[in-house]
Amino acid sequence: MTTSTSLIRIGIVVSVLLQAASPAHAASCERSIARVQAQLDAAIEKNAGADGWGPESLSALRGHQPTPRSLAQAEGSSGVHLQVALDALDRARAADRSSYITTCRRQLFRAKLILRRQAQ
Repeated sequence: MTTSTSLIRIGIVVSVLLQAASPAHAASCERSIARVQAQLDAAIEKNAGADGWGPESLSALRGHQPTPRSLAQAEGSSGVHLQVALDALDRARAADRSSYITTCRRQLFRAKLILRRQAQ
């Protein structure tokens, strides 16, 4: 076997492997997760302080930046649904990392449903 034949075979193998890997990325929920996260962040921001202002938490006094989850928790009962949506988004991310695309889409649907109900 000559060197050029070996290089051609290696090139073919690499090409096949790259083509086989691309559908996995195409089937990923990554973009949908980012889109729903942005919608959820906006809903949390809109809900923040809707019931008036409360005392600053110890974390806030220490200069820690709030997270979407901490903002939803700070809203008490009005933020419970948003926390459930954040949980669904966490499960969607875990499913996406494990290549469970159907589960990922199901969890994204749940988060979107909560956002729709919250908007009404």
